[in-house]
Amino acid sequence: MANHKSALKRIRQTKTKMSRNRFYKTRIKNLVRKFTEAIEEKNEEVSNTALKDINKNFHKFVSKGILKKNTASRKVSNYHSQLHKTFSK
Repeated sequence: MANHKSALKRIRQTKTKMSRNRFYKTRIKNLVRKFTEAIEEKNEEVSNTALKDINKNFHKFVSKGILKKNTASRKVSNYHSQLHKTFSK
């Protein structure tokens, strides 16, 4: 157990950040799962809306400092190319 005041504060901060990160990590996984399920089912309409949600939320997370700008752009680009590959034929 921590004995110093600063160590106790660091424990409190870690708990807060951990719960915040868990929320965002779960949100990202759910968005991606919705998109990949739509791709697997060959449902173009649902996958387009899922991709729009991914784009919107990933860039919102960039502004909140959860993701870096290039990471969000790279992932959205990869999902977009996956969508294009699936439905362009």
